[in-house]
Amino acid sequence: MDEQLAAALHELPLAQSEELADSSQKNAEIAEISKKGYALLKEDKIEEAKQEFSKILAIEDNNNYALVGLGDSDRKQNRFKDAIDYYTRCLTYHPGNNYALFGLADCYKALNQYQKAIGIWEQYLLHDDRNITVLTRVADAYRKIRDFRKSKDLYLRVLDMEENNAYALIGLGHLHYDFHEYTDALYYWTKMLDINDSAVDIRVLTSIGNCHRKLKSFDKGVFYFERALEMDPNNFYALFGLADCYRGMNQQFRSIEYWNRILKIDPNNKVILTRAGDAYRNTGDYATATEYYEKALNIEFDLYAVLGLALISKGLGKYDEAIESLTRLTQQDPKNYRLYVDLADCYLKIGQKNRAIEVLQNFQQQGVKSMVVSELLSKLQANQQFL
Repeated sequence: MDEQLAAALHELPLAQSEELADSSQKNAEIAEISKKGYALLKEDKIEEAKQEFSKILAIEDNNNYALVGLGDSDRKQNRFKDAIDYYTRCLTYHPGNNYALFGLADCYKALNQYQKAIGIWEQYLLHDDRNITVLTRVADAYRKIRDFRKSKDLYLRVLDMEENNAYALIGLGHLHYDFHEYTDALYYWTKMLDINDSAVDIRVLTSIGNCHRKLKSFDKGVFYFERALEMDPNNFYALFGLADCYRGMNQQFRSIEYWNRILKIDPNNKVILTRAGDAYRNTGDYATATEYYEKALNIEFDLYAVLGLALISKGLGKYDEAIESLTRLTQQDPKNYRLYVDLADCYLKIGQKNRAIEVLQNFQQQGVKSMVVSELLSKLQANQQFL
């Protein structure tokens, strides 16, 4: 016991001094247990940490350190509803506790309850409106609920405070990408390279590659996806991006390499089997394409695998088979313009122009607009007038 406390106790009546001494001892004991609990939590010894925090509650009901500690423990174990109970209990007895508010908001975010998370983070910001971590979390949450303006304003507010904040730059990239503003997304993600090119996160490279893929600057996308593969040769997003870029550059033989590399890792990926089938079909290897489409269909029905088989029939001149398949597909996906274009083309190949026109008109009668369908229909109707 330090000299100042001893002197203070000496001046108090005996009962009161004993009470103060007991309180001081209890607080010291709680502080020691709390310190141990958080150290265990930091080492991911979560069950042991819980035991320590529970000891505190046995000493003092509703102790804020214990309740937050137990909430943090459950949150680390993804037991978000249990964590919410502890944080809420803490805030009932200790309103405005920043650690409880922070943990509670993170739980709601993890449960995709972004509006609740935003409300709690905004309470937090009433106490600390320059907390960059919280500001970026709120901006992220607004992005998730597609509130572009509020999300962007908060990210930019963070950049005003810290010019090269990585979370804000990455968040702005995702925000613009989500709203199909790929050039702006590219600007913010590229700034991450300007800051530290040599230690850039692989996700930044694949994100930049995806922007180029969306902007159809495929050759530039290849560069960033290849850099990502140097960091992780099995990265799905880099392999997919390279395959899709080569597809966009009409280098199907090169895209096949990367589709197959994905399939070595994930042989039952229905989407990739279909994409690989498309690549083989476009190189004229109908036998291998059929094999891939059938593998996809053995996993589960896939419209694009059936379409691929129909297009193989069309390519082989088996127009009746193709017409039968494509007609069924238009019933399953009545607003997919591509199906109608291919179906109309099959009718044209067998000399049934009126049926081709009828197919395209059926599509338009659904109220769906397609420039490709409109142009083809206008061309056929114009030609019909001169017959």
